[in-house]
Amino acid sequence: MTFVQFIDCKTSNVDRLNQLMDSWVEATEGKRTATHSIVGRDRSDSTHLVEIVEFPSYEEAMKNSNLPETDRIFQELIAACDEMPTFTDLDVVRDVQLNKDVVHRFVDEVMNAKNFELANELCTDNYREHDPALSSYDLDFAQAIRESREIMDAFNPRLTLESMIAEGDLVTCRITFQGRHTGTYQGLEPTDRNIAGTGHATFRCQGGKIAESWWNWDNFGLLRQVGALD
Repeated sequence: MTFVQFIDCKTSNVDRLNQLMDSWVEATEGKRTATHSIVGRDRSDSTHLVEIVEFPSYEEAMKNSNLPETDRIFQELIAACDEMPTFTDLDVVRDVQLNKDVVHRFVDEVMNAKNFELANELCTDNYREHDPALSSYDLDFAQAIRESREIMDAFNPRLTLESMIAEGDLVTCRITFQGRHTGTYQGLEPTDRNIAGTGHATFRCQGGKIAESWWNWDNFGLLRQVGALD
């Protein structure tokens, strides 16, 4: 279970705290178990800082706390604060990454289920798509849907999201696909051959919708599989 620790402190020396964090990151390289750290400052009180540190589990957090480097930096942190920091330990019981969710729906319900009408709800009005395998590397929503529909109808691919990484407004996916060439694609008549391949896609989200995407997949490998390239 993911574990999160909130460190709440008051200090008039924010620069010193940043220096201590940099020192801790350098000193614990290859040892620390923390996976994510955020420091925020209270907009109504510039001396009030909160650090949020994420760990894979409580047990991993304890390993991190027991590092001598962590204890040393913590003592210096106390000295830099105007008062004793407070700690809140949380077991994460719900973790919803909303941008990941909308991308997952796009792949499962639009691409795999061919529910292209749903794309109108999941994408912004000014959506742009970039894919070197399409007619242009910069397509608007309507043209992107038309060309995607041709591919989906020709090969009936089933896309599998092997992994997803979200950072800021971006979601990047590692994708595999399998299908069969049962329809015409760019003038190539159906061969009824099975196809399979890999690819990556990155989505930029805005306001809970997909505003832009970049696709890279093994188009040459697919064409070889259906006999279009020798």
